[in-house]
Amino acid sequence: MGRFGVTEILVILAVVLLLFGGKKIPELMKGLGSGIKEFKNAAKDDQKPADKKEEKSEEETK
Repeated sequence: MGRFGVTEILVILAVVLLLFGGKKIPELMKGLGSGIKEFKNAAKDDQKPADKKEEKSEEETK
């Protein structure tokens, strides 16, 4: 029941195509890709200061 077959996936893709149209789907995917890229960059930037803080605290304890 939890698995999707080929028929179900094709039906879902057909419904999405009917709802959004052929021109809108690439724009949506481009926006989704840029959003994921920004999220990864923000997560990477957020980890760098945490790593630097750990390095400083280790140096202070020596």
